[in-house]
Amino acid sequence: NIITSTTNMKLTIIASVAASAAAFAPAQQARSSTAMNSFTVDNMPGALPPMGFFDPLGFATDADEATLRKYREAEVTHGRVAMLAAVGFLVGEKVEGSTFLFDSQITGSAIDQFSQVPVGYTLLLVGAIGFAELQ
Repeated sequence: NIITSTTNMKLTIIASVAASAAAFAPAQQARSSTAMNSFTVDNMPGALPPMGFFDPLGFATDADEATLRKYREAEVTHGRVAMLAAVGFLVGEKVEGSTFLFDSQITGSAIDQFSQVPVGYTLLLVGAIGFAELQ
């Protein structure tokens, strides 16, 4: 029964990683350079009736096309990271104490587990995130 449980856990983790990798795959888009496909805030993805383009804080007021594209890319990226964080939170709850990581010493609810991670690993994680943000 323990072997079945371990196998199920490994398969679940592998399936989660494979599914989340698709979130970071670039979307295939056809390229064309006609005036009909010009970029405006009114035809951005997500601008739907009845609201249209929703910008309550006015970030797009003085932004040009490149800046709006950068904002949209950042929004999508942060949404994907948030989805992965939610999955990580759920996995942390499920595999508590039954993983080879950190010698199976991380226990408790997922909200309390990060404070139990060794300081060296935390510094490595923060450094990797900072490096990724600079790229």
